[in-house]
Amino acid sequence: MEQIMSLIKERDPEQREFHQAVQEVVETVKPVLDRNMEYRQQAVLKRITEPERVIMFRVPWMDDDGQVQVNRGFRVEMNSALGPYKGGLRFHPSVNLGIIKFLAFEQVFKNSLTTLAMGGGKGGSDFNPKGKSDGEVMRFCQSFMAELYRHIGPNTDVPAGDIGVGAREIGYLFGMYKKLKNEFTGVLTGKSLAWGGSLIRPEATGYGNVYFAAEMLATRGQTMEGKTCLVSGSGNVAQFTTEKILQLGGKVVTLSDSSGYIYDEAGITKEKLDYVKQLKNIQRGRIAEYAKQYPEAVYTPVDANQDANPIWAHKADCAMPCATQNEINKQDAAHLVAGGVFLVSEGANMPSTPEAIDILLDNGLLYAPGKAANAGGVAVSGLEMAQNSMRLSWPREEVDARLKHIMKSIHKTCLDAASEYGAGQNYLVGANIAGFTKVVNAMLDQGLV
Repeated sequence: MEQIMSLIKERDPEQREFHQAVQEVVETVKPVLDRNMEYRQQAVLKRITEPERVIMFRVPWMDDDGQVQVNRGFRVEMNSALGPYKGGLRFHPSVNLGIIKFLAFEQVFKNSLTTLAMGGGKGGSDFNPKGKSDGEVMRFCQSFMAELYRHIGPNTDVPAGDIGVGAREIGYLFGMYKKLKNEFTGVLTGKSLAWGGSLIRPEATGYGNVYFAAEMLATRGQTMEGKTCLVSGSGNVAQFTTEKILQLGGKVVTLSDSSGYIYDEAGITKEKLDYVKQLKNIQRGRIAEYAKQYPEAVYTPVDANQDANPIWAHKADCAMPCATQNEINKQDAAHLVAGGVFLVSEGANMPSTPEAIDILLDNGLLYAPGKAANAGGVAVSGLEMAQNSMRLSWPREEVDARLKHIMKSIHKTCLDAASEYGAGQNYLVGANIAGFTKVVNAMLDQGLV
């Protein structure tokens, strides 16, 4: 396994996020490899850490001033052992090949845990939709799809949204795909309800995160009722994590964006959350505006280069990081412990550094890794695919019930796998082992491909 990590770092030395994601899985699945020598003989680690296909392309587009701009586009089709590649598209200046590879790698195991027939992939661009007009976003999306359409399809690769890619972007992407292919298929998920989308899809990642947290609390004989929660982010995942916490009787006191965070000791009510949705989804404003609208809240600017983010230093029972990767470092984790937090459920992908995770686990916190806790989004994307295939739409109650059942199943799968390998209630070990063994066994069934 050390040789595997050395090889990966030697091949792609700059892909730090990918190294981190692989290291976490490699360390936790060692007992599985020791128990199953065939896995070593078949070099499954080397195979599962190398993408089946990497697509990288330029995306030229014209801004409103008539100036030609050029961005990079990516699609990493990581593993198709369980089904068509499935995973989001991220439009953000931080996007590079290493980040897309790490997200695709995580997606493989996340999709495996959902029980649905989906492989793992991820894509995106370093294009930043913030501050762009609808026309600029449309022209970019059309240029992006003019290349991507060759590599995707309802039975090959089904992208979805992610950071920077919401209903507007999915609409533009789908329209261009339909024009180029001359067919109306379920090639993208996260579509509008009027033309193939699924109810609960926008809410799914946030709702699923809280459903998973509720299952963890149930193992301690507790519920979300009366719990004070720290939530980071203010986009889709954070909004619906907050909404479901409120529905279950909890209280959320923080939200954030890249510039800083607000702390509202009285709690973010439904009315206040509706304001955040209007602010972020329609006005595309900053979270600092919240403190102007509700003066009882305190806004704190945060520098990305700070040693610790003060959002995690407030006293609370639960923390739900829903912003981005590596937003909780070891100092932040220590602050969470000191502040009385006993549950961390990750709505974002890999938001905690390895050092932070060690601190959380060493202090006995209930810790749910993103590949388990935020799998609700891709689970309902899978349900959207199923509805598209059948040309029908399930009612809201049915989709929500299926989502809740899937998150309950993922929770049990993680616990069972952790228990089988003597890891107690370690959800990180359980998620990695359960996802890994399912994918690897499918790979071996299909031969050396």
